[in-house]
Amino acid sequence: MIRHLNAILGNDKLLVSMGEKGNLLGYLYPRRDWAQHLVESKACIYTGVDLLWTDSPEWKSKQEYVDGTDVITTHLSHFSGVEVSIHDFMHEEMPVLVRKYEITSKEYINGKFYYYSNFQAGETHRRNSAFCDKDAGLLVQYMQNFYIGISSAPKFEEWQVGKIQENGWVTSARSDMEDGNLQRNVEEIGDLDSSIGWELDLLPGESTTITLFIGISSERQLIHDLLGDVLEQSPADIMHGSEASSVQWLSKKRALDLSALEEDPLFKNEVHGLYVRSLLSLNLLNDPYEGSFVASPEFDPAFEMCGGYGFCWNRDSVEVVLALLNAGYPEFAAKFFEWCKRTQLPNGSWFQRYWLDGKQAPSWGNFDDSTQIDETGSTLYAIDHYYLKLEVAERSEFLKNMWETVRGGAEYLMGRTVQGLHDPCRCLWESDKGIFSYTNAAIYAGLKGAAHLARNNGEPVLAKKWSDRAELVRKETIEKLWLEEGYFSRGIIDNNIHRTVDSSMIGTFIPFALISPNDPNEKAMILSMIEHIERALRIPVNEYFGIKRYENDNYIDGNPWVVTTLWLSRALLTLAFSLEKRDDKYDLLVNKAIEYIKWTIRSTTSTGLLSEQVDKNTGQAAWARPLGWSCALFIENALLLNELKKA
Repeated sequence: MIRHLNAILGNDKLLVSMGEKGNLLGYLYPRRDWAQHLVESKACIYTGVDLLWTDSPEWKSKQEYVDGTDVITTHLSHFSGVEVSIHDFMHEEMPVLVRKYEITSKEYINGKFYYYSNFQAGETHRRNSAFCDKDAGLLVQYMQNFYIGISSAPKFEEWQVGKIQENGWVTSARSDMEDGNLQRNVEEIGDLDSSIGWELDLLPGESTTITLFIGISSERQLIHDLLGDVLEQSPADIMHGSEASSVQWLSKKRALDLSALEEDPLFKNEVHGLYVRSLLSLNLLNDPYEGSFVASPEFDPAFEMCGGYGFCWNRDSVEVVLALLNAGYPEFAAKFFEWCKRTQLPNGSWFQRYWLDGKQAPSWGNFDDSTQIDETGSTLYAIDHYYLKLEVAERSEFLKNMWETVRGGAEYLMGRTVQGLHDPCRCLWESDKGIFSYTNAAIYAGLKGAAHLARNNGEPVLAKKWSDRAELVRKETIEKLWLEEGYFSRGIIDNNIHRTVDSSMIGTFIPFALISPNDPNEKAMILSMIEHIERALRIPVNEYFGIKRYENDNYIDGNPWVVTTLWLSRALLTLAFSLEKRDDKYDLLVNKAIEYIKWTIRSTTSTGLLSEQVDKNTGQAAWARPLGWSCALFIENALLLNELKKA
């Protein structure tokens, strides 16, 4: 089942995702990639006649984050006059989600407020068990070392531990709510669901507040202790603690001075807001213990329409850690490279993707011709980039620690580029096998970075060998993949030059610098590439233009991508800054970049999350969200806007 995420929140132990109406879609513990402990979890109001599920189309919703925090507010209004406001926030230290519901009605209502859950402890319904401890006010579902508990303030008044199957010997909790009276079954095993309820007796204009605590632990007694401790704390204090944690973390960020945008104050505020939200999003995608990142919270766990996103790709994570490094958070890069050191394969490469703990994930990259060589090149490039950012006194120790990792990666790249261009492999989009401009650019940058590190490590022979190979890769890429039409070929597929315009050719300029605007001929190449990308790949939506991946892209209807659009705006800004002075060409490049950034801002979720794609028909955020790569590129664009020259 595809899950359309609209917001995420979490702490070191727990990541939660939800839909736009406050329905929970993901409850991941103990890591961001595993295990997913629920199918659905949401509120329902029994009016005395009908059940009003809060995620149904009958409700209008407005969902947003409290500025600069991971606290989420969702306001729901029903045509019958019932309104529900939800504040969702995470306990700062414990794996507990707090859900504060305030219910108001314009008409008299005498019914029930129910909270329904279909949990799957341990990411499975098999062999689950559940019980309700009515004295403790606690309902628990468990399997082996996963215990999920719900408690509340005030204490719930009725409950049902049910079996989901229609022919089950106990009524399912979903069905049991229909008559407004739960059967109060206290324990069950198998394919389970559950509901807890409270009397709802409201005069017109009156309101009531019910706060839920959904926690998880590894043992039975621990879940009792955990939720018992939380119930003794004020929800307001827990929320303030969550807000203070975000404020403290954001205080380290590199501040934006967007005074050059003073003629457009709204845009300046939007850039700053999305910069902050992107930073907070990346923090939530990070595993603080391992140092790795999920590309995006999983939304297609059964691989129904894609290969899943709840894994760590080196390529995506490199973009993320470098953006965080530039934004003032070097600790993420340091920890990620330790993770890279642990996960490098014996042949010196990195696998297509990993679980966050470093184990190899489900993959279609198990062979030499289906692996993605760019992941190894981009990792070496990033290691060198981080090295250059370190204080001089810190460089020697870092290089000593990472040297064998660098050597192994560089020698792997040497073995895959004997002819100059790389051996056949899978492209960065994971769609085709062949020889690709982007992959060669990543290899070039990786070998150049490794050569630089070799020189600094007192290895001049290796430095020359790797540098010479990098230059050969560069030479062959330009000679064999640059087309007379004025852009880089996507690559060589089935022994034929593929003339499809592919946005990833930007990688030859940003970030991998295979060509440079400092050379007049190469600057002309960059400008020509940009022109072809804009001409072939722009899609009008949200009053501006987004950029799709490549011509005739049919993945998810060929939508424009946030990644490719922000990649292009980053290239435009970088090219503008290479000019010696501000002039008409500078202004033209900057203004075009700003238009792509404005398109991006208009294409976020209501909560300000950046997705992978944007629906070309509706203009709504589409597919994975938040996508770490999109967030990273927005941060880089915001930091470039910070460097704009004043008129």
